[in-house]
Amino acid sequence: RIRVHQQPNIMKVWTILLLLVIVQTSIAWWGNEDENGHHHHDDDPYQELIHSEEHQYVSCGSVIKLKHLDTDFRLHSHEVAYGSGSGQQSVTGQKLHNDPNSYWIVRSSNGNTCVQGDPIPKNGIIRLQHHSTKKNLHSHLQKSPLTGTQEVSCYGENGRGDTGDNFKVEPLDSSAEFWKRGEPVRFHHVDTGKYLSLNNKEYGNPIPGQREISCVGGKAGKTRWAAEEGIYFPQKNKE
Repeated sequence: RIRVHQQPNIMKVWTILLLLVIVQTSIAWWGNEDENGHHHHDDDPYQELIHSEEHQYVSCGSVIKLKHLDTDFRLHSHEVAYGSGSGQQSVTGQKLHNDPNSYWIVRSSNGNTCVQGDPIPKNGIIRLQHHSTKKNLHSHLQKSPLTGTQEVSCYGENGRGDTGDNFKVEPLDSSAEFWKRGEPVRFHHVDTGKYLSLNNKEYGNPIPGQREISCVGGKAGKTRWAAEEGIYFPQKNKE
């Protein structure tokens, strides 16, 4: 048989190269840290950008993983529904750091818009959209399946939900002006006044080892989180 060797489309090649340059100069990748808490990216093209001033904040459009500071688990979801309560898509704590179902997109509060790259201010109200399933992190007056606290689920279609998706970002540093990458924050559920938390109760099959996520009253529970791995967009220059 004759194998036909096609010439590459030069315009497509140049377009791809141009996009790579744009991406490299406009976003930063924040990867895993070692046992000493230092971030190493030997093969990471964004090494120099990670520590730059313009990429230190979580901004509108950032695609991030959220680390639970007391356990080192990541906030996680998947196409597995609760067998009780609302029956909506479940939200769990995932021990594995490299699971792609732990990515969340930072969005504006329900019914509002924000500009990609604008840093999230202290006490700013946001939604977290699950990257894989496009549903929003959500809470409501349903009991969680393992502890009977307030259920947390993923809700809506393609980012469309309701006010139960709104969370206020509360940095623990009282002097902070914005949500800073790697710094501890709490997520205050606006509709019910409770805080996003992770407890030690584990699920069995089909998600063995994953832990319950719920909302609890008060700040004393395991309610501290930090933005870790992900893609961070800088603020656009404003004329």
